[in-house]
Amino acid sequence: MRRPIAVFLSLVVIGTATACGSGGTPAKPAPSGQSDKVSAGVIAIVDVAPIYLGKEKGLFSSRRIDLTLSTSQGGAAIVPGVVSGQFQIGFSNVTSLLLAASRGLPVKVVCNGVNSTGTAGKDYSGVVVKADSPVQTAADLAGKTVAVNTLKNIGDTTVRASVRKAGGDPKAVKFVELAFPDMPAALQAGRVDAIWVVEPFLTAATAAGGRMVASNYVDAAPDLTVANYFTSAQLAKTNPDLVKRFTAAMIESLRYADAHPDEVRRVLGTYTQIAPDVAAKIVLPKWPTDVNRDSVQTLANLAVGDGLMDKAPDLNALLP
Repeated sequence: MRRPIAVFLSLVVIGTATACGSGGTPAKPAPSGQSDKVSAGVIAIVDVAPIYLGKEKGLFSSRRIDLTLSTSQGGAAIVPGVVSGQFQIGFSNVTSLLLAASRGLPVKVVCNGVNSTGTAGKDYSGVVVKADSPVQTAADLAGKTVAVNTLKNIGDTTVRASVRKAGGDPKAVKFVELAFPDMPAALQAGRVDAIWVVEPFLTAATAAGGRMVASNYVDAAPDLTVANYFTSAQLAKTNPDLVKRFTAAMIESLRYADAHPDEVRRVLGTYTQIAPDVAAKIVLPKWPTDVNRDSVQTLANLAVGDGLMDKAPDLNALLP
């Protein structure tokens, strides 16, 4: 018996939502032996489970980091928070970081964030249509309206990559902006033809009767690096020891999450309202410690080709 869609859409964040730090003020080194206060801007989705696990397991406090996790709508909103000093660390998808760097914003990736599974039909990101939709493949999305959470970003470019790979016209796809939690209802009501969602919203959409027609992250590049943790160039310069300690803690957190999927599913309940039975069903991403530089270059090429930016930034300056 199908659960009502409302059950799956109660995925509102309940984690910490208070942003710490004053705008424009970088974190100063703490006195010897004391912990550095670090506010990290994240998105309350599956992708960031490792940082929540790492905090819970003491991987940051053991390195003298007093970590506060603050939630935002998306990476595009977190980037200016990091640049202004509101956050010392941010989590953002790669396209947002490429766009920021191409515009001269002083951002610096400190470590990997999350990767696609690399398996079509079994990834944590996908394009979903209604069960009775005439859209059978990504090529059929030409001329259709697709919802993404942020316009002119990683959703647009990777969905277009799926359409292009399937032989359709990527320029004929129309995109509209909707928040992930609102997408499944919009799809079922017929307000959009398709939605691009990541977990846990992918499971919510298919549980409500949706049908996946493309794994856009998989279509874009093999083992796509989707997002990274980053800081400002100013903090990287003025407090390199803090950045080094955060990076070490984050790498250990990524390894722990990748090796303990049951722990990942459990911790989701501490910063979202994902029910345990839903958490048990969702597809988890991969959390390798190394950035897939080839896939970042692919995302840069897609962003240039789709007109999101005129020229790709220097990846050696952006990436670790």
